[in-house]
Amino acid sequence: MVTRHKLKQNPNLALQTSLVTEPKTLKSALRHPQWVAAMKDELHALHQNNTCSLVPRPINANIIASKWVYRFKYTEKGTIERFKARLVAKGFTQIPGIDFEETFSPVVKHTTIRLVLSLAVNLNWTTRQLDVRNAFFHGHLKEIVYME
Repeated sequence: MVTRHKLKQNPNLALQTSLVTEPKTLKSALRHPQWVAAMKDELHALHQNNTCSLVPRPINANIIASKWVYRFKYTEKGTIERFKARLVAKGFTQIPGIDFEETFSPVVKHTTIRLVLSLAVNLNWTTRQLDVRNAFFHGHLKEIVYME
């Protein structure tokens, strides 16, 4: 996240982010080729991992709406490294017990990160940082989910 404090420290960042901003709507994202390329990358990853398939719209099914979320990924110096677009489901339209039984979110706890880092320091392990472009759940769903 870029705070006002970081913008004051790095005037190049303020100039760079003022030219292209993180769009709130698909219509505004389509005006910039960088965001269009980011959306194409996301759709390519979805198809590459067999995450979904196109089917005719069923009549009596709960169709979950979707939206695009746009974010900049920054380097450690505060410059824009890349444009990231994610296609996400608007899960609040799902009905518990009908559309799903339970939810799962693979999020690491801060205490786990602190534990691993303290082990790395104490045992002289080499640590590296990496950025995962796309993460996919490789399980099998019992329910059929329709998304538009």
